[in-house]
Amino acid sequence: MIAAAAIAATSPEIFTSTLGPLGRQPSATLVFLVLLTLFLVVVSYGVLRRWRWMFWLVVVAFLAGVLRVPATALELAGVIPMQGPAWYLLVQAVIGLVQLAVGAVLIRGYRKGGVWGAF
Repeated sequence: MIAAAAIAATSPEIFTSTLGPLGRQPSATLVFLVLLTLFLVVVSYGVLRRWRWMFWLVVVAFLAGVLRVPATALELAGVIPMQGPAWYLLVQAVIGLVQLAVGAVLIRGYRKGGVWGAF
């Protein structure tokens, strides 16, 4: 959430390109950040309550982060249109690799201790 707010403050053109025509309105960016915060609150609550389905949702989301790496490579190669500046694309690729690592740790923990088990 802090990173999204920092990007909105320093490079608002990223939100403009992502949100399309709505991104040109500052209120749309604010609504997006509020909805993102609410989503993260619900996910956090589910993790704290140890909801089984939330565990699998989190695992799938983290493992899907690896898709950012080939997408970034294709964007930098010019195969698909760039969705932001090069530095932003590289940050997205690094985030994707970190997500993959966290997903692998979650799977490893599941195998050792079950859903939300200690590992």
